[in-house]
Amino acid sequence: MLHDTSSTLTAVGLGFSWPDGSEILHDVDLSLEPGLSALVGDNGAGKTTLLEILAGVRAPGRGTVVADGAAVLVRQESAAPGAGTLADGLGVSPVLAALARIEHGSVDPADFEIVGDDWDPAARAVSRLDRLGLPTDLERPLTSLSGGQFRSLALARALLADPEVLLLDEPTNDLDADSRARLGRMLTEFGGAILVVSHDLALLDTAERILELRDGRLRVFGGNYTRYREVLDAERAAHAEQTAAAAASVRREQRQFADAQTALARRRRTAAKARAEKRVPPVVAGMLANKAQVSAGKLERGQRDSVAAARAELDDLRSRRRNPTAPAIRLGTPAVASGTQIITDPRLPVTGPDRVRLAGPNGSGKSRLLAALVADDAIAVPYVFVPQVVSFAHLVPESSTVAQAARTAAPGREPEDVHAHLARFGFTGDTSERVLRDLSGGERLRAGLALAVLARPEAKLLILDEPTNSLDVGTVESLLASLSAWTGALVLVSHDPGFVARAGITRTVDMIV
Repeated sequence: MLHDTSSTLTAVGLGFSWPDGSEILHDVDLSLEPGLSALVGDNGAGKTTLLEILAGVRAPGRGTVVADGAAVLVRQESAAPGAGTLADGLGVSPVLAALARIEHGSVDPADFEIVGDDWDPAARAVSRLDRLGLPTDLERPLTSLSGGQFRSLALARALLADPEVLLLDEPTNDLDADSRARLGRMLTEFGGAILVVSHDLALLDTAERILELRDGRLRVFGGNYTRYREVLDAERAAHAEQTAAAAASVRREQRQFADAQTALARRRRTAAKARAEKRVPPVVAGMLANKAQVSAGKLERGQRDSVAAARAELDDLRSRRRNPTAPAIRLGTPAVASGTQIITDPRLPVTGPDRVRLAGPNGSGKSRLLAALVADDAIAVPYVFVPQVVSFAHLVPESSTVAQAARTAAPGREPEDVHAHLARFGFTGDTSERVLRDLSGGERLRAGLALAVLARPEAKLLILDEPTNSLDVGTVESLLASLSAWTGALVLVSHDPGFVARAGITRTVDMIV
């Protein structure tokens, strides 16, 4: 698709820090053009915060944002159906109600002001719903929608605003294959600028630009995600070669310094012997000794400077190395015999260390079944359940820190054990003192897993409902590594085919709408 190359949104000198002083955006400059751009970075790097600032829903600490038209943000937390109808969810209920009053004879100026120029909201709404594969009955209750359908509804609402800029935070979360395909077509047809945050590699590979947010700074890469990874791999290889060469230079300079020290020591011994044997007059010997001392001092200083310069270059290269930042996740290795009854409900019987994928399109009831199994006490062993939306309300207020929540979850554990446990999920030092409400989506999942695993007795079943939602790619890899070591039973709901393929699934249960 060809796009106008003029900038649709421009940000200059953006800065943002949390109340504790930690800076997540530092002098960020950004220019969005029509087409798809992708924002990547570790969980907690500030991607969602940057989207909020660009959308105007959060004020930056400094800097300005200028947009040529409306910029609409679709949040990753959109998948939480509430009360009301589809018309309410789309935000068209007030206009529909005003139109109905006008059709019944109302001449109230307020009704005409509500309608404005929008005289066909129902038709436009139904068209958007249909294009995204959603039910088109505007009176349908929102509670009847699945998480994926509600996410698509949030996107439909954003499109009804006719924005120039779409800011999408994890738009493929909870979407089945058909919904993902529809989303892809919509993104291709959209004529404005799109900035997407996603862990979906297939979506990232359709991007025209990759914007990397790392250590508070933004770097732009031309091309898709695969090209971005190729550039990073090439940079890492070049950096490794430079570091190896710098290390070799340090060793060479150190050898030369040692050789020079040996030579100087030999000269000093020879001169001392000559003076002792009085082979030269004392005055001449003193002059030669002074000259040799000055020469040796210059040589020694030069050699020390060379070693210091080589070390400084090596230290600089090591300081600029891109270290992996994805945290490790360690779930444990419970002993589960093959005949152990895990889930006794006939809707989803599980025995032994079975690894079951619960599959089906959006709306087929996968999440509802998991919630029912938990509510009906159909699980015969200790378990960990991580739902799509991680909540800590049952444990502590959202104003609590991760460490406080962990101490509440395991009041009998030693503080050192609690901190060591949190460290196994990437919460070390200051990060364990982060407030729960300030955690990113991926950090919330890690915190939820950490707190659930911390509880006693040891879990033998792990239930994960769309666990890759809101995770960066590095954390997805860490979660897969932890699942490969997990020896208990597993029940997994995921629309991510790449993740499912590597999760060691032994059985798939298909649910039909």
